[in-house]
Amino acid sequence: MTFNQPQQLKTIADIINAKYIGPEDFPVLGTNEIHMVKAGEIVFVNHPKYYDKALNSAATIILIDKEVECPVGKALLVSDDPFRDFNKINTHFTRISNFREELHDLEVGDGTFIHPSVVIGNDVKIGKNCHIFPNVVIGDRTVIGDNVIIQANTVLGGDAFYYRKLNGNFDRLISVGNVIIENNVEIGNGCTIDRGVTDPTIIGEGSILDNQIQIGHDTIIGKRCLIASQTGIAGCCIIEDEVTIWGQVGMASGVRIEKGTVLLAKCGVNRDLKKGTYFGPIAEEFRDYLRKEVKLKNLK
Repeated sequence: MTFNQPQQLKTIADIINAKYIGPEDFPVLGTNEIHMVKAGEIVFVNHPKYYDKALNSAATIILIDKEVECPVGKALLVSDDPFRDFNKINTHFTRISNFREELHDLEVGDGTFIHPSVVIGNDVKIGKNCHIFPNVVIGDRTVIGDNVIIQANTVLGGDAFYYRKLNGNFDRLISVGNVIIENNVEIGNGCTIDRGVTDPTIIGEGSILDNQIQIGHDTIIGKRCLIASQTGIAGCCIIEDEVTIWGQVGMASGVRIEKGTVLLAKCGVNRDLKKGTYFGPIAEEFRDYLRKEVKLKNLK
């Protein structure tokens, strides 16, 4: 998430009542997760196992639960609960309406039809010649391009499935990102596309989604991808252009699928995949899978 205007380190420290290490006017441009963070942004870390990764990341400001040596050119925010204070920073700079407030700042392009039953959040932008069917829910800050079709009962911009377990309960990391649907996308009935925690979840131009598909937070779907029904894609995945995903594929978080790849039905994807055709509960090259099946049959 990028702040509307740059902030200073002391200002952020005052918001969360934390100690800071670095010049009080050290510039802070926003917040982000570790896999997406850029210079000028805050990343949080609350376990020694991940200290080095956070301190050596592109983040310029590290929100951390222990005072450690500060890398050159960076700053620290020392907090007793970085997870809680990351939420506090994000919600301080981003209004979370949850459809409880009066609609405002809606932009709709010429030729777009929106069924009266559609529910729309704040700061939503919808392009030209779109068709949005009954009972669609469009969350805050969603951006929809031109010539987009969204079928009935689809939800764009639900909360990310991102929790920690604390004292036996699950504590949510609040999502302040959004969803971006590029031009000429078609989304089927009953799909759910979660907004990013701090960055956008993106559906690329010309991609087609069947019914009942789940796409997790911060995932990026490339251009001209084809995704069949009941596919579940976890958060922080990157699906490059022209990937075909058949029904009931399941994908773990943080994986990357190379351009032009085909995932056959019921594939289980737990790692990055190079271009190819894959099949099986733990995805393997389809030809390798067939060879293995032949060998198993010959053993009988």
